[in-house]
Amino acid sequence: MKGSARPDLSELQIHIAAVQNLKLCAKPGVLWIHPANGEHRDIRTAAKLRAMGTLAGASDLLLFHDGKFYALELKRPGGRLSDVQREFLSRFEAAGGYTGVAWGLDPALDTLKAWGLLR
Repeated sequence: MKGSARPDLSELQIHIAAVQNLKLCAKPGVLWIHPANGEHRDIRTAAKLRAMGTLAGASDLLLFHDGKFYALELKRPGGRLSDVQREFLSRFEAAGGYTGVAWGLDPALDTLKAWGLLR
């Protein structure tokens, strides 16, 4: 599947397209998840999720392959990282993981390829 350099893609569209590429082109044995952070939730649900371990700022895609782990934060061109996202990426690296921030679909796919996760 091919990426898009279109700057008008929303972060959601970039995310969905990146996952579609993973579904079609991921190397065997690659596991990925989206920690379902974000979206509006009522106060009780938010408190329950925090108590269950939801971590603010967790990257959009967490990937695992061959004993290594990766965190990829997806942004639309011109988007900004929040302080909690920066903190998560720093903590993820300190734990031994690989991190990346991609501003757009093509940079996201380039990062996944550079990590050796796509065929």
